[in-house]
Amino acid sequence: MLFYTLAKPFVQVALRVFFRRIEIRHPERLTLPGPLLLAGNHPNTLMDPLLVAVNRREPIAFLAKSTFFKNPVSRAILESGNSIPIYRRQDAGSAEDGPVTPEQLAAQNEATFGRCYDYLGEGGTIMIFPEGTSVSERKLRTLKTGAARIALGAEARHGFKLGLQVLPVAINYFDPSRFRSDVLLNVAPPIVVAHYAEAYAQDPAAAADALTEAIRQALERRLVITRDAAEDVLVQQIERTFGDQLIPDDDPSTLYDNFQLSQTLLDAVAWFERHAPAQLHAMRADFEAYLQALRRHRLSDEALHSQQQGTRAGLLNLVLGLPVWLYGVVNNYLPYKLPSLVAQRATREVEFVAPIMMVVGMLTFPLAYVLQAMVVHHFVQKGWLTGLYLLSLPLTGFYALSYWETLAGRLRRLRVLRLFRRDPGLGRELLAQRAAVVAALEEARRAYLVKRP
Repeated sequence: MLFYTLAKPFVQVALRVFFRRIEIRHPERLTLPGPLLLAGNHPNTLMDPLLVAVNRREPIAFLAKSTFFKNPVSRAILESGNSIPIYRRQDAGSAEDGPVTPEQLAAQNEATFGRCYDYLGEGGTIMIFPEGTSVSERKLRTLKTGAARIALGAEARHGFKLGLQVLPVAINYFDPSRFRSDVLLNVAPPIVVAHYAEAYAQDPAAAADALTEAIRQALERRLVITRDAAEDVLVQQIERTFGDQLIPDDDPSTLYDNFQLSQTLLDAVAWFERHAPAQLHAMRADFEAYLQALRRHRLSDEALHSQQQGTRAGLLNLVLGLPVWLYGVVNNYLPYKLPSLVAQRATREVEFVAPIMMVVGMLTFPLAYVLQAMVVHHFVQKGWLTGLYLLSLPLTGFYALSYWETLAGRLRRLRVLRLFRRDPGLGRELLAQRAAVVAALEEARRAYLVKRP
């Protein structure tokens, strides 16, 4: 618990730095008093529990797979961080002292369940990921019944008068492995476990299945879920290319509009597959041809659309900001670059990239800033100047990121302008191709809205 308490403020800062925006829909539900069992989907390993933990005032105990407790160092960290081992059937053969029998596995998990009952009985909060594994695809895998069995067992121990609630937390990442991306925590209404008392008295296993199904439905309604990789790629390409036009009334203060767009697009693709597959195939082909044309000429849709609208970037701001950008890059490049290099070498699994980058960044930035400040102080020998320098490092680092996005956008627009001057016929052809894709999408949108049930 001591490590949890000490680490929480540092993790809060690290997450606010790593993600551009963290939005919680219905944040008041995360403030519900215990006893509380949080049940979430698990697309991004370490990031998932951290995002929930920093947004709840009361400490949370986490159920983590037992293999994480084998190493003495990680075991000490996990236990001091309020984690409880859960023993999965697929990990039984990896025990250091030989295979674990089903009876031993059941006894180990019974002890884990007992610890959970005690913790919840004292009014605590536990988080569990019923999928049992972390995979970055936008899917919800079959939920294990462990969360429901723990909740029902804790209530049964207290005659179903404990007041335990299950709170499903749907975690939606918009680009899980990219630095400065967005994440939406979509919190469902709590499920009162005592409502399953009668079902539990008749058949505990059936009651656990019913509660698990209620958790699944709550999560599924609040997640972006794709059926396969091809569908996911198509929807993400449409979102990134035409998202701003598909939601012209987009509220920049919320991510929920983007979430709703994703769900609507997925529903629409499924609807067209059933009712107008030829139209969907034609739209896909035209859209892919347009994207290939953009890639062939190293253009972006945003830059092409800006050229059509006559949009201009503030050149004066770019010129005046160039020295600050250079200062920010020089002072932040090494601690900024190292986390991604370490993550690339450490893993090939997408769901582990972000947590590795964040953990390494929590070390590289403070260490680099301290060393740089020591060097500066050695030369200036003035505390206030060293303090100003130290303060300037994160401020100019964030400015450098923002400046580079603006500069990159302007460079893309200049590339479009050069193409239009060199080959105006090709420019008009690309604009016509874009207009045809937009018109097809708009026609499909109207047809879907009219004909859907």
